[in-house]
Amino acid sequence: MKNTFGNNVSVTLFGESHGEMIGAVLDGMTPGIPVDEAFIAHQMNLRRSANAMLSTARAEPDLVRIVSGVFEGKTTGTPITFLIENTNTRSGDYAAMRYIARPGHADYTAEMKYHGYQDPRGGGHFSGRITAGLVAAGAVALTALKGKGITVGTHIAACADIQDRPFGDLAADLAALNEKEFAVLDPNAEAQMKAAITAAKTEGDSVGGVLETAVTGLPAGVGEPWFDTVESVLAHILFGIPAVKGVEFGAGFALADQKGSEANDPFRASDGKIITATNNCGGILGGITNGMPLTIRCAVKPTPSIYKEQETVDFDKCENTPLVIHGRHDPAIIHRARVVVDSAVALALCDLLVTRFGTDWLMK
Repeated sequence: MKNTFGNNVSVTLFGESHGEMIGAVLDGMTPGIPVDEAFIAHQMNLRRSANAMLSTARAEPDLVRIVSGVFEGKTTGTPITFLIENTNTRSGDYAAMRYIARPGHADYTAEMKYHGYQDPRGGGHFSGRITAGLVAAGAVALTALKGKGITVGTHIAACADIQDRPFGDLAADLAALNEKEFAVLDPNAEAQMKAAITAAKTEGDSVGGVLETAVTGLPAGVGEPWFDTVESVLAHILFGIPAVKGVEFGAGFALADQKGSEANDPFRASDGKIITATNNCGGILGGITNGMPLTIRCAVKPTPSIYKEQETVDFDKCENTPLVIHGRHDPAIIHRARVVVDSAVALALCDLLVTRFGTDWLMK
């Protein structure tokens, strides 16, 4: 199983949803980066379930133990190991479904790959629970980027067909989002989205949406042509997030309906810098950053665990069977996934920047 992402700055995820612990190992991080445990806890709180009407009733404290790679509050340059204990498991909820393929889950494909030896409880290693380690490691990456004037932030652009307002003043919007539990820019949209999530829960159903990420402060010239483009590296890690089913950069698929005269971003000289008048390219040209804000949109599917009766199969008996799922599940995960996307983007950017400029570039 491929559990490691990155070339020069890499992250490895480990553990299962109902195992003793989950976590991550962050390797190759620049020495001397401050490790702010309060900030790590803040990021973990953005990912954890804090509202039973909007999220799962499984509430984990998600306390992070760092057992290597940090000395006197700063990274040493050696592998950093993050451990997160699972304390609120109810494995009995899954005992009767050992061979039942939950629609939208990896139960059947995991069985085909691992021949029944995988841990099936709560989705095992395929569970969104494993993203907690990604967020812990991502907090260090975000701190490293902040030290170089690079800011990452994500808002819920859409949920259950309800639209948030677009990004405006990026500096102000990103600062506000990074403090919000429910990352929406328009308070009216926030209220409507929360109502839609609550309604889906009441109906035993779930909803998805779109996350939009912006990154400011990136220098031009980062990335490689062809197979290690900024888009391909970011898409690689973003598609590793279980619920992400689509990724686009800049205007993305909307460019297909435009003419070249509309899609092209005119170059301009302003205050001694080269900029573009528009940013349809999302800050990337030829796979390489051009110094404009990086913009990414991720499609997040509805949570597959729903309480409505569904049709499926018992893959041990190879026969059809109805399924009614029990246990504790999210009516939406998009508001929790936002910090996972921030973390994934930050880790990928650290790898790209270190590849371009060297390990010590991230030092202040």
